[in-house]
Amino acid sequence: MRLFEIIKKPIITEKSSRSELKEWTYVIEVSDSATKIDIKKAVLDVYWVSISSVRVLNTREKFKQGKKGIVLRKRTSRKAYITLKDKSAKIDFSLIKI
Repeated sequence: MRLFEIIKKPIITEKSSRSELKEWTYVIEVSDSATKIDIKKAVLDVYWVSISSVRVLNTREKFKQGKKGIVLRKRTSRKAYITLKDKSAKIDFSLIKI
């Protein structure tokens, strides 16, 4: 897989920004077929940071009732929690557009 096909986009929420400050963990949405090794290589090549660990989470499909009984779906996705080795290093998502 190509590097920019593996990393889709960063997930920036309140919870993820708190974990960036305390635990040096970043949350990124990745492709469904990417493995931990692929994710680690892609982040290393794109952002030039050393990585301590990669954890992967598959989200489930969610349903919501819309108007007139229409069922709206939120698709499944895959997240990667990336922990950095060096505490002084940071990933700047604005430098590389994915």
